Amino acid sequence: MKAMILAAGLGTRLKPWTDHHPKALAEVNGKSLLQRNVEYLQSHGIKDVIINVHHFANQIQDAIAQNNGWGSNIVISDESDEVLETGGGLWKAQHLLAGANDFVVMNVDMLTNLDLTAMIAAHQSKTALATLAITNRQSSRVFLWDEHQQLCGWRNKQTNEEKIKLAKENLQEFAFSGIHVISQEIFKHITQRGKFGMVDVYLSLCAQHPIFGYNHSGGKLLDVGKPESITQAEKMFG
Repeated sequence: MKAMILAAGLGTRLKPWTDHHPKALAEVNGKSLLQRNVEYLQSHGIKDVIINVHHFANQIQDAIAQNNGWGSNIVISDESDEVLETGGGLWKAQHLLAGANDFVVMNVDMLTNLDLTAMIAAHQSKTALATLAITNRQSSRVFLWDEHQQLCGWRNKQTNEEKIKLAKENLQEFAFSGIHVISQEIFKHITQRGKFGMVDVYLSLCAQHPIFGYNHSGGKLLDVGKPESITQAEKMFG
């Protein structure tokens, strides 16, 4: 199993730290977000990791080299020329993800105690094209799911914009946690190119292909995207 940590973003919400550093190296109790997520993947048996870089890419590469990848085999996907967003970054790195039937993708600024091993098992048992970690927390943008937690659409709760791809009754709102388990098969179906997000990919594919949610509500999950969330993370994660 391989994993990709998305670390190329500008991290504008974490200013002023990100005026001089990448968000991936913001520290929680003496460990960077990047180190924490590399070690999180290790705890679930994943040591082959691809990391995409853009903003202060050299600082991330130096940290990896100085710490010998924190015990993992880390390969860089270089987006120095242009940030490609989640989908574009994944597409660019597909050759690095080859060799495994499924792989994990996660955002560097999400910290969680999600049982990733159980999520991978659920994904494989359903032969899903992709499985997305979800919770029932408050969020302005949510995916819409049927009673079997199959993806049916998306809603922006601030603007009331909706994109319904599978018309079913009693659709449920769950927020995406920024962690995916994805089949290699997805690369055969992605039609977008350049800079694009995975939300658009999933919505374009969910009517024809099985994309499921994995509900981990009640566990620890924190988007470490703002300076005040560092303090919160230090209380939640040792």
